[in-house]
Amino acid sequence: MCAFTRFQRFRDSGFYFNPRRAFGCCPVINLPFPLYLRLQNRFLRHIPINPLTFTSMYPDFQYLLQALFGAPMPDWLGLFKTFGFLVALSFVGAAWATMQELKRKAKQGMFVPEKQTAILGLPLKPSDIVVSAIIGFLVGFKGGGVYGRLAEVSPDPMGYLLSAKGNIVFGILGAIIFAALKYYEGKKAELPEPKTVTYTIYPHDLMTEIVVIAAVGGLAGAKIFNAFETWDDFIKDPIHNLTSSSGLTFLGGLIVATLAFYFFARKHKIPFAYLCDAAAPGIMLAYGIGRLGCQLSGDGDWGIYNSAYVSNPDGSLRFVSPEEGLKAMQILPPDAPHAYFHAPFWLPDWLLGMNFPHNVGHEGMPIHGCVGEYCNVLPVSVFPTPIYEAITCILLFFVMWALRSRFKRTLQMFGFYLILVGVERFLVELIRVNYKYDWGFIHPSQAEILSVVLVITGIALLLFYKDSKPSSVAQQQ
Repeated sequence: MCAFTRFQRFRDSGFYFNPRRAFGCCPVINLPFPLYLRLQNRFLRHIPINPLTFTSMYPDFQYLLQALFGAPMPDWLGLFKTFGFLVALSFVGAAWATMQELKRKAKQGMFVPEKQTAILGLPLKPSDIVVSAIIGFLVGFKGGGVYGRLAEVSPDPMGYLLSAKGNIVFGILGAIIFAALKYYEGKKAELPEPKTVTYTIYPHDLMTEIVVIAAVGGLAGAKIFNAFETWDDFIKDPIHNLTSSSGLTFLGGLIVATLAFYFFARKHKIPFAYLCDAAAPGIMLAYGIGRLGCQLSGDGDWGIYNSAYVSNPDGSLRFVSPEEGLKAMQILPPDAPHAYFHAPFWLPDWLLGMNFPHNVGHEGMPIHGCVGEYCNVLPVSVFPTPIYEAITCILLFFVMWALRSRFKRTLQMFGFYLILVGVERFLVELIRVNYKYDWGFIHPSQAEILSVVLVITGIALLLFYKDSKPSSVAQQQ
């Protein structure tokens, strides 16, 4: 088989994570071919792994592992959503990048360590046991409540966690276990004579608090701004919209998380500007990884319709003429925005038109012969904007990471980040489906407005902002 034929098969079938099935060589893990061949013959041929593609969605780990191994998987795996997993992974990536930057800035003398004192060996307070018992009750109440109602909980775990449903017996058992463990730990740590110790705390030692603030502030802001962006849907069912795992506006999360970081920095006497610069590359990485979660789950965060591709009853896509595309669009709302764009020979079709089969939002028409929780597919393809943003933002992270030591003035890195994320989001909004504001001669979306504000702010920081302090806070103090 010639190389071009192999390329065509790869292009038309979607991106394969299994290199030996796609090319017969090793383009992904980048091993020398003789070494890869020996590894393949010794290990890979004994593992029955199927290729995964971007042309199908994997809303939860049950779907993901079934597609990967080609065998039925237990239902409880449906509790673990791919979107939630990748969001958690995005926080891990952002925490790692931010910690590295905070450590680098600490070595440069930009932070003055905070002195904290603590008294060790004090007797355990009754309130500590009560708090542990409450936490244990909630864990047992919700965790035990999954037993017997797995089919009900699996489609919407977040809605279940925020509901009043659970298991009282398991809740009481959890409270007893957590209270007993807390009592045992307290007695073990108690000293005959308590002693006072002093700690030296740098900002990178507070990463746990920083991650919690980013998670709470970011998710709260993303939900609040998404409510304004999709106001008509929000007022129909506000509780579901606020508790659903989908429907997040990144720019809103960025704004609220930044405000939360400002008060956190004031509390711990950390220069807020340095914290912004340190967090900027990690935020870009987190956004890119999070968009991979949108892509794999098919959460509805896609672009406008591309009428060049229409879905078959079995969920596959076919290329159609402009006339056929317009005919297929008739089943959709009359005002649904769309374009007709066929992928050139050197691009895979799925990169310009995807119908998101088995999407987590149950959007579209039923898939013929499908059995399971997620059996819907869009009737007409859409532009897969999440994968555009994922690739772009991960590449931009590497650009920012390579340039991070070249920015000498405070807030230059953060300003550079604001420009990049603003331009990226403004461009992708041109082919995304979002609520448009009627301003007479223009009709921008919320994200377009915020993107322009971010770009202007970033340019102002790069061109006009001057440090009000010396480059080293340690020198000042």
